[in-house]
Amino acid sequence: MKPNVIVALLIGLVLGFVGGRAASGSKATPANTPSVAQAANKPARAVDPTVFKVPVDGAPTKGSANALVTLVEFSDYECPFCSRANTTVEQLQKDYGSKLRVVMRQNPLSFHPHARPAALAALAAGEQGKYWDMHGLLFANNKKLDAESLEGYAKQIGLDVAKWKADMADERLGATIDKEQALAQQLGASGTPAFFINGRFLSGAQPIDNFKALIDEELAKAEGLVKSGVAPSQVYARIMEKGVERAPSRAQQQAEPPAAAKKVDVPADSPVVGPATAKVTIVEWSDFECPFCSRAVPTINKIKETYGKDVRVVFRHQPLPMHSHAKLAAQASMAAHEQGKFWEMHDKLFANQRALERGDLEKYAQEIGLDVNKFKAALDSNKFSAKIDADSASGMAVGANGTPAFFINGRFLSGAQPFEAFKPLIDQEIAKADKALAAGTKAEDLYAKLNQDNVNAAPAAPAAPAEPAVQKVEVGNAPVRGAKNAPVTIVAWSDFECPFCSRAVPTLEQVEKEYKGKVKIAFKHQPLPFHQHAKLAAQASMAANEQGKFWEMHDKLFANQRALDRESLEKYAQELKLDMNKFKAALDSGKFDKQIEADMADGASKGANGTPTFFINGRTLVGAQPFDAFKKVIDEELKKAGVVMAAEAK
Repeated sequence: MKPNVIVALLIGLVLGFVGGRAASGSKATPANTPSVAQAANKPARAVDPTVFKVPVDGAPTKGSANALVTLVEFSDYECPFCSRANTTVEQLQKDYGSKLRVVMRQNPLSFHPHARPAALAALAAGEQGKYWDMHGLLFANNKKLDAESLEGYAKQIGLDVAKWKADMADERLGATIDKEQALAQQLGASGTPAFFINGRFLSGAQPIDNFKALIDEELAKAEGLVKSGVAPSQVYARIMEKGVERAPSRAQQQAEPPAAAKKVDVPADSPVVGPATAKVTIVEWSDFECPFCSRAVPTINKIKETYGKDVRVVFRHQPLPMHSHAKLAAQASMAAHEQGKFWEMHDKLFANQRALERGDLEKYAQEIGLDVNKFKAALDSNKFSAKIDADSASGMAVGANGTPAFFINGRFLSGAQPFEAFKPLIDQEIAKADKALAAGTKAEDLYAKLNQDNVNAAPAAPAAPAEPAVQKVEVGNAPVRGAKNAPVTIVAWSDFECPFCSRAVPTLEQVEKEYKGKVKIAFKHQPLPFHQHAKLAAQASMAANEQGKFWEMHDKLFANQRALDRESLEKYAQELKLDMNKFKAALDSGKFDKQIEADMADGASKGANGTPTFFINGRTLVGAQPFDAFKKVIDEELKKAGVVMAAEAK
């Protein structure tokens, strides 16, 4: 690839990664990273003067206890932006010497499969006094964080490996990470990296001058405290005395609570707690393997306790594709629901998020007193798979793409918000319900009326931004499926390790069903550099394509996004009955590298920097959009081509 293409790719990938995630509705993202334009400008940015109360006790620390400035970092060892920021922090330590103390807190993001094991590896090394040695190796090798590599680093820094492994498995260290993640959320630091400099929030892998401007400002204040008689060792504690313990919730930050509302149904077969005549109905889309969903459970419990029969909670499923055990856990919950014990299983699953294998689920079924044979039969038959898929599709249709997502009488509240974010919305809805009942609305009709009223009262959606110009997009030698002469061609740039690309797969399948014979789909490669297995997976797909089985391998790879190492790829090839010698030779020779790089460069030249990006007859659609977004463009293109759909012809 030419150097200018590489630069364009790297710049675009940063921008596309952030933008793509925002479009898909993901909660936990490195969205606080600076834009390329910001990174290029040296003047420091203004920083919120709020001082947050950020504890440092028990966390790995580097620097003097007498340092006048303390930098607390919430980080993720698999996050490429954190790795970049680590270089900046190391330079700051050199520049400020004894004046700066660095404290590390763990915030491994859920879509980085190796981040949590790496955090455990670092903390376990800390048990032997070598946290910072491991910390440095992890950031220096953030694309090699598999179990074998971690053990190699443990040996490299001279750890007692047996003790290190035992400490890694210790629930105490896992609880430490959970606590630090909760603290990050409490302080408003949901993305990584996030920094608190004497309690003041600085977000993302910013230029070093932005750090220095804030450090210098806080240093001057700290020197003033010392002059007034505060001991240097007490400066941070003194600053923390007046710190704010919690970032304002999204609801508190807005003049009005969120007004967005959707028509949200309550299926008869969904698990419910609370009466159908409740004044407030909360419909929750959730995922049993999602750490943010788990964090929301105590909040929902508090709502139930506080409001009693005035609130009904409805549980709907949205197992995210990057959570490999989430769908099976969802099926287990519905198998328990069939026997009248959904909520007991719900609590078991959230209490044991790291143990959701089939054997674990059967154990929980036994513990809550289910008919285990009936439970096993339900899982074996996949009898609840269609229900879960329907929930997922309904969630995406109303914007519940990330988890957890809540609709309070149809009013949208996203993420693991505190009780204080729910309370004003619930109180408002109870007041509306009381008025409606007084005006003669029947209790059994209350939810339908209030939900519709909220939809009607929601402000009109802002005008859509201008659509990018139609581009000439060649299919070339990309794998294609669909009718050869279809009037609509969708060219997808995708990444087999990208969770948002995986989320788009069922949508494209729905497109193919609805528009059979009228749409063909071409696949092009855009393996992002921070997905360590993505390029090898792309090569494997092309090696399968060479043997006429691209789409079968495509489905295997997206169904197993957490297992894309060489051994797993060979297993999938074997399952597809490929010629294994030919398949292995293709991977060994890198024979499809040029085609993949050509796809990447072609995508970058057209703006397909984030994944997934689609071109529908040359019209751009970015991100894991719902079916309706595809439908709108496809219908317009069919109309241009003079194609009339059956429903219109009647």
